[in-house]
Amino acid sequence: MNEEVSAAVSLLGNMWVKALVILAAAAVCAWIVNAVMKRVIAKIAGIHLKHIDGRGINALRAPVYISMLAIGTAWALRVLVLPPELVQILTNIITSLVVLVWAVALGTIAHILFGRLSALGRFSIVQPRTQPVFTIVSMLIIWGGASYLILNAWDINVTAWLASAGILGIGVGFAAKDTLANLFSGIFIIGDAPYKLGDYIVLGSGERGRVTDIGIRSTRILTRDDIEITIPNAVIANTMIINESGGHHAKERIRCGVSVAYGSDIDRVREVLMSAACGTDLLCEEPEPRVRFRSFGASGLMFEVLGWIEEPELRGRAIDALNTSVYKELNAAEIEIPYAKHDVYIKQVNLET
Repeated sequence: MNEEVSAAVSLLGNMWVKALVILAAAAVCAWIVNAVMKRVIAKIAGIHLKHIDGRGINALRAPVYISMLAIGTAWALRVLVLPPELVQILTNIITSLVVLVWAVALGTIAHILFGRLSALGRFSIVQPRTQPVFTIVSMLIIWGGASYLILNAWDINVTAWLASAGILGIGVGFAAKDTLANLFSGIFIIGDAPYKLGDYIVLGSGERGRVTDIGIRSTRILTRDDIEITIPNAVIANTMIINESGGHHAKERIRCGVSVAYGSDIDRVREVLMSAACGTDLLCEEPEPRVRFRSFGASGLMFEVLGWIEEPELRGRAIDALNTSVYKELNAAEIEIPYAKHDVYIKQVNLET
């Protein structure tokens, strides 16, 4: 009897010793790999591959370290004489932990990668304006795959869940069709980028203002009256948008139409109007203002003064200043600005009978 007890104790001791040795070996290997990644790979990336962000390599250190420890732990569990059900549960927990750690690391790497690509400017698709779209899609793929692997590890029937989710999704889609329309429109707006933050836009419905926020559901613009308007993205996606800040630069041309009396010296009118435009501080010197003789009006000769302003926000003040300058210069030069006149003739009626 004593010999059997001694043999059992000896066997039990050997079993735990083997498990501890395996765990220790896994910990040593994980430490070595972590040190290599920290010192060697990061150094190589910093010297020879400067376009690679070191944060991506650092993000891999934790999942690699934990994965090696998890492999050692799973191996040690198989050495121990434990109930199969308990071993399976512990293995599933370890697998789920490893998947979660890798999902977090891959999400961090995706965020860093798309941030670097948008900063490089070499990729036409990945731009600062489209970076959130790629980040969101990559997160959905990563966490969707992680959820699938975790459910698989626990022997949960994913097909039934997907079928239920599909039916639920159809119901939610019908109930929240407007919200989904705004969501997809927001993604298309971010990707297509008809405007960006800070741009002055004019919508087909007449709203005009500076873009202060571009969200997934709506866009906010601040009007010149300091009133913030929130417009659903589905509305913006189906209307005409005039981006006054678009193009090669933010400069915008303004116009001032003026009529002078027939018989005026055209050359003198051009000179006076040009002087009025050049004397307006809010107009740009380059391109310089221009004067155009447009047409023969019913009451006078139609001229137009063209000038550029630095940004659309100045349009109201610049038009006011230009109109004021034109009127003063024409008055000073004694050039008549015609206006509609009506002469009334009263015919004398003999009231005598």
